[in-house]
Amino acid sequence: MQEARYALDAPLFADVAGDARVSFEFFPPKTQKMEETLWESVQTLSPLGPRFVSVTYGAGGTTRERTHATVARIARDTDIPAAAHLTCVEATREEIDAVANDYWDAGVRHIVALRGDSPVAGTKFQSPVGGYENAAALVAGLRKLHPFEISVAAYPECHPDSPDAVADLDNLKRKLDAGASRAITQFFHEAETFFRYRDAVAKAGIDAEIVPGIMPIMNFASVQRMSAMCGTVVPDWMGTLFEGLDDRPAARQLVSATIAAELCRRLYAGGVRDFHFYTLNRAELSFAICHLLGIRAKTPALREQAA
Repeated sequence: MQEARYALDAPLFADVAGDARVSFEFFPPKTQKMEETLWESVQTLSPLGPRFVSVTYGAGGTTRERTHATVARIARDTDIPAAAHLTCVEATREEIDAVANDYWDAGVRHIVALRGDSPVAGTKFQSPVGGYENAAALVAGLRKLHPFEISVAAYPECHPDSPDAVADLDNLKRKLDAGASRAITQFFHEAETFFRYRDAVAKAGIDAEIVPGIMPIMNFASVQRMSAMCGTVVPDWMGTLFEGLDDRPAARQLVSATIAAELCRRLYAGGVRDFHFYTLNRAELSFAICHLLGIRAKTPALREQAA
């Protein structure tokens, strides 16, 4: 693990070159208060000049309208490239194609194409009648509609539905061969996990861009649950660091920022220059990590609204 060794020996944050590129993921707001929080986050992070910001999409289209409204507003009111999530869940090809066409008409040129999970917890995904059967088929379908930029998902610790790592990499290759531009990984907790995956991807003959997904920890118990659902290993040392902080949110945030920043530092030292942050619509942790990576505010992206 040459990259890992170098990462451990690399200089502290103040010595990084500031040449990293970042992107951010948000989820569509459910209430007026959540919408205000989202736009405060967009305002905070947009001056950092992200490559794009993406907005998630609920199972079965449960947030379809809010996702569309949020993405359309980002495209309309900011200079940030906006990316919309699309899944194969509980929708026909015609319905998904119509949503994609609406995005194109709204000026959105980037889609995050995902198979999606079953809307019923604990059950396996089943392609709906007349729907796209998987993410590779969705990518191919989008390619027929418009020249979208397309990102897909990658799984450093293997997707729970994949029989093994070889099959998982084969599926990634199918998505990229269908026309995807890059893959963004599921979140993980240790840099070595990404380095091993990057090596496996290269060995499989895949040369596309693989962007690590970084999720600063807001709530350790929630991360434990999410990690268990997606097969992500939570190291013992992480539990030790969060122990006793349930009633100390400020201290918990400091610990969270330190852990995520150290993860990014090790990835950076191992050659990573692109990071995708799962913000959970909270900007400060992601902003702090970007600052530590040497990324500073550029020209504010939000356009002034006419009086």
